[in-house]
Amino acid sequence: MPLHAHPAPAAALRSVLAALGSPTAALRGAPARAETFGELQPELPLPVYVLSGITGPGGPPSPRLTGWRFLLRGSHGTVGTAEAMLTADGWTFSHFGEGPYVRSTASALRRADALPTPHQPRLLSVPELYMLTLWLHSDPAADAEDGTLSRDDLLVPLAPAPPGIAPDLPQRVDTLLPLLTHRLVAAPV
Repeated sequence: MPLHAHPAPAAALRSVLAALGSPTAALRGAPARAETFGELQPELPLPVYVLSGITGPGGPPSPRLTGWRFLLRGSHGTVGTAEAMLTADGWTFSHFGEGPYVRSTASALRRADALPTPHQPRLLSVPELYMLTLWLHSDPAADAEDGTLSRDDLLVPLAPAPPGIAPDLPQRVDTLLPLLTHRLVAAPV
């Protein structure tokens, strides 16, 4: 298996499991059709990084870890996500998610698993472009909480991607980041 996912911190998983078991989970944005799909199980935890200020002096900053996202599997497949974030008190449940990025993430992970070289899967958000990518870190043994981008890493823009960015196409970091920077610099203010 070319994808080498690291386990999420135990406290992050516990917070998600507690939220899923909460009677108020549906009120807090749990996937609306959860009762239709049966009991939801968190799987495939991915560290979530944010890359902001990429047009700043000195080039793009290092991504910062903001949470761990779990895909939620029901009896009919992946139906949503649950995210835990790090606070001053430790890992805590943040929110549930639905929408096009759920299906896009699951699909990109399946395709990435078929690549010939091993990678560590992560998520990289570029909020300035309203963009989410599957980040395939080239060192599968790296600490999942080390946010260093390597020029050999692959970024897979998830659909929906911003105009002019091809979704689902793996690109090396040193190819995609200049394109993102250009899009931000060229964008009207």
